[in-house]
Amino acid sequence: MEGDHKLAFDQESNAEHPLEHHSAYNPEHHPGRQEDQKYAQSVEPFPYVLPLSIIAAALIIGGASMFAGSNNTDVSGKKLTAQAADNAISGPQDFKLLETSDLALGSPDALVTIVEFADFQCPFCGRFHQTTGKDIIAQYVKTGKARLIYRDFAFLGEESNWASQAARCAGDQGKYWQYHDYLYEHQKGENNGAFAKNNLKSFALELGLNAGDFNTCLDSGKHKQDVDNDTEMGRKFGVTGTPTSFVNGKLIQGAVPFATFDLAIKAALEGK
Repeated sequence: MEGDHKLAFDQESNAEHPLEHHSAYNPEHHPGRQEDQKYAQSVEPFPYVLPLSIIAAALIIGGASMFAGSNNTDVSGKKLTAQAADNAISGPQDFKLLETSDLALGSPDALVTIVEFADFQCPFCGRFHQTTGKDIIAQYVKTGKARLIYRDFAFLGEESNWASQAARCAGDQGKYWQYHDYLYEHQKGENNGAFAKNNLKSFALELGLNAGDFNTCLDSGKHKQDVDNDTEMGRKFGVTGTPTSFVNGKLIQGAVPFATFDLAIKAALEGK
């Protein structure tokens, strides 16, 4: 799930799934899996009949594996890798790490913490920002009931990583959230130059940032490790695509309607 994992699924395939969600586990965009498939097709059929005991054992093992992994699917219904399944959350202490971040909106004393993993190039994240995200902020963050933490899951390409670094550079000048919003409001496709460094620098000028400091920050890669650390943390917590959110540790995948978050937040406020 590195930088070569570009688009999770195209517009047609997404239409089949009610949850809008960029998934990192599409075999069609995973060169390693493509190679495995080609290899499997090239192998000649085994010319002998296997002993019945071997066949029976294989069926038992295979059936057990299918049963054990039957619930390990991403939002598009594809099987997750064994590593993603093994990265399940181990306990509440893990969430203390997840919920510790300077990229936060709202009161640190709020009863509910919402952690969003997203990619600035992801169109579903952009739609989520414009709809559900704004409702969450208006009804729960600004009223002191919830705290929102943004974490980078920059997996769609180089421009995703640059955009995340740029937002953090803006944060060095006290304008992280303004830059965050500007990026989502100026999406123009993926890896086509929309978030090239020159454009990111021009965004900083439009937001009134100190150009010299911003450019030095972005060109030096000052925050690259921070972005990489967030993305790796997402993997640790089982994130497989964007947007993925946690409401007091409870997973919500996809750009779901506000009503879904409303129910989850109310339950969290009631201690459920």
